[in-house]
Amino acid sequence: MNWNNAILPLREQAAIRDRWLKARLDRIIPELLQREAIDMWIVICREYNEDPVLMSLLPATSMSARRRTILVFARADDDVERLTLSRYGYEGFYDGVWNPEEEEQFECLSRIARERDPARIGINASETFAFGDGISHKEFQLLKDALGATYASRLVSAENLCVGWLERRLPEEITAYPRLVETGHQIIARAFSTAVIHPGITTADDVVWWMRQTMQDAGLSAWFQPTIDIQAPGQSYQDSENPRKTIMPGDLLHCDMGFHYLGLATDQQQHAYVLRPGESGAPPSLEAALREGNRLQDIHLEEMRVGRSGNEVLRSVLERAKSEDIRAQVYTHPLGAHGHAAGPLVGLWDQQDGVPGVGEYPLYDDTVYSIEMNVTKRIPEWDGQDARIMLEEDAALTGGEMRWLDNRQEAFYLIG
Repeated sequence: MNWNNAILPLREQAAIRDRWLKARLDRIIPELLQREAIDMWIVICREYNEDPVLMSLLPATSMSARRRTILVFARADDDVERLTLSRYGYEGFYDGVWNPEEEEQFECLSRIARERDPARIGINASETFAFGDGISHKEFQLLKDALGATYASRLVSAENLCVGWLERRLPEEITAYPRLVETGHQIIARAFSTAVIHPGITTADDVVWWMRQTMQDAGLSAWFQPTIDIQAPGQSYQDSENPRKTIMPGDLLHCDMGFHYLGLATDQQQHAYVLRPGESGAPPSLEAALREGNRLQDIHLEEMRVGRSGNEVLRSVLERAKSEDIRAQVYTHPLGAHGHAAGPLVGLWDQQDGVPGVGEYPLYDDTVYSIEMNVTKRIPEWDGQDARIMLEEDAALTGGEMRWLDNRQEAFYLIG
């Protein structure tokens, strides 16, 4: 297991992230401004109350907004000006246009707007997307006062611009992504082995903290606390009060883990089976349940098409699953700069009839998703008790087609 060898020193990581940022600003911003018919996009926030998109717009050495940061993107013919009205510049990424010795910060913003006379000014205010709702109440008031009635009347929501910026991946990012996902698979494989698990002694919490520590030691940043769940005869996925934590022979183990690296997130769920004495594999009905989970994954990827909404994909997947007698739930989410990232939701575990708002957003090309779902199947070897196979693998939508970033689980890890 060589995941540590795959993690670059911080200086090299920063160089790669900055190279990607420059390319993203050059290629993606002009396209999105045109798509959304926005002439000027203003991103404004204060230190430690950062807009959700801000850090994705700044170079890798930036840690916060630094006092008040104002970024302005202004369309000019076929070009886009990238301006910063901040005390701390971002040379090579934005042109600094504010001199604090000559004018106040919002006076400068007012001047910039008047000089460029934009017809539609996008700000990050949204009822639907948290990613597009980053302007605070006070900053909004200050902005309106600075623009005056004429230009304030031209303010529009930039919610789809925010989502488009965050969800869109460069070819370079998609090319690099599989190594991240492979690293996650390597960590899971190690966790689900006798190198970490000693049945009868090791607990689920022991494995959770081994995963968390391993990510930390490797220089990966977990974006949520990993989980390990146990299913076994007499302990189902529905048991929530005082479940057994010690891992024993005959257990079906499930993990959920994800991390950030190079500004991108992973999210994966896989399973292991702890062999009983004399067993060489999991009970046949559990293996059949995993095959059903793989079949649901196949259906899901086939239904992920550019232009369809998340709710349309959800409906199609569940209808096809039902026609094949698969008891299924689907709750796929975008993946990228965040774990639960910007873009369309394809269901939530408690909203299988569709997700208002976020589920109505369409799928675009050059985006990445965490294909998350479960199937439930009766297990005769467990006296008819249900087992739930919960799978989550990362995939990219490129060239109009979905593909796994690093394959998927088609057989249980066996711990003996």
